Amino acid sequence: MTTAPSDRPPSPEGQDGAGPWDFVTGRGRLRLSTLAALRWRGVLGQALVLAVAGLAFQAPAPWPILIPLVLITAASNIALSAYDTAKRQATDAEIAAVLSFDMVGLAAILFFSGGVLNPFSVLLVAPMALAAATVNGRYVIGMVTLGFVLVAAMAVWGWALPLPEGQTVIVSDPFKAALTIALQAAIAFTASYAWRASAEAERMELALNATRTVLAREQQLSALGALAAAAAHELGTPLATIQIVAKELGREIADPRIREDAELLVSQAERCREILKRLTDAPLAEDAMHARLSLREFLNEVIEPHLSGPIRVEAVVTGPPGEAAPEIRRMPEVLHAMTTFVENATDFAKGEILISARFDQRHITVEVRDDGPGFAPEILSKLGQPYVTSRPSGEGSRSGHTGMGLGFFIAKTLLEKTGALVSFENGKRGGAVVSAQWLRESIEAPVLRDFYAPGVEA
Repeated sequence: MTTAPSDRPPSPEGQDGAGPWDFVTGRGRLRLSTLAALRWRGVLGQALVLAVAGLAFQAPAPWPILIPLVLITAASNIALSAYDTAKRQATDAEIAAVLSFDMVGLAAILFFSGGVLNPFSVLLVAPMALAAATVNGRYVIGMVTLGFVLVAAMAVWGWALPLPEGQTVIVSDPFKAALTIALQAAIAFTASYAWRASAEAERMELALNATRTVLAREQQLSALGALAAAAAHELGTPLATIQIVAKELGREIADPRIREDAELLVSQAERCREILKRLTDAPLAEDAMHARLSLREFLNEVIEPHLSGPIRVEAVVTGPPGEAAPEIRRMPEVLHAMTTFVENATDFAKGEILISARFDQRHITVEVRDDGPGFAPEILSKLGQPYVTSRPSGEGSRSGHTGMGLGFFIAKTLLEKTGALVSFENGKRGGAVVSAQWLRESIEAPVLRDFYAPGVEA
């Protein structure tokens, strides 16, 4: 019992089997208009720094070069705004191209104003961080490489730091080399951190979307069952009337052909009544009695789909001596989650699965235990996180599911939404153990009141 089967969501690019740098693309996260607005801030920041340096500090910088470089960036942003006529989302290539252009423009300004010795050279990290958080990993690698080249060029060929007359800065070559390496390291580490955090956020978002889809499906099926039962209840009376009238017509009509049609109508009406009877065997989901079930009934619903398989599945309810087992509220998310754990256990159990429900004055605990090899050590500490699995395909599994590691995440998330404390461990005698524990008040069904007032005949 290693990971749970799951509903597999498409990869962000709509393709399965994407590589580690392809999985999180960030496509659709950034609109071109947002990118243009961010670039305007950069342009204003560059203009402000140049204005302060020239007016306040009277720095002898090469203004005929620096001012056109800022204007070029501003002109490119005007062109970008004009290009974005549809106000659409930017593609990875567009974001990477624009941010690479900004890195080159900023590096050019720094190149003519001190190179790596310019304190503002650290701003090269900004477009790099934005790219790492929004674009495909391949583009991130390319931009990191570009950043390394730009920093190296600034260190080797950059112009002297513009200082007021009579002031100089003496920097040794080892210190300059250290500044270069530090700036390159800042670019690399910032990109790595931003990309990893963004990747984890998108993976979590995909997993949560899958969780919401599963829960919506369970609730839809529950509502569909209630609708079918209600329809069966409403159709029972007209079908009985049709059957009675058809029988009377069959007795009174002498024409054999019409009598056969009447008999056929009677038989088909009876068939419909039998179908409706099967539907009404399941009470309405809105019915107060159907909205609650005993612990034994709960366990039976969980294990019922697996009773005909090759693995022996047994359910046990235990509690304090002499105390009746509590009834719990019917919650589709709890049923789905525990069924997922049992289904996963059938893939790894050798021959037996035990699902038990224990209760006391404060808690209700449901536990799924199998006699398989147990959780792998490298998986155990990560269980419950999305996309953690040791099962690469459905081949050889009894359930036939392809393991993507979402099953346990979805089940754990659903249970925690109901107030459960979920844990995974290996049993002392082997096998995997999954348990969920609730405070009784968070899952126990309320006391069922009488349907009829005293003295009123039902």
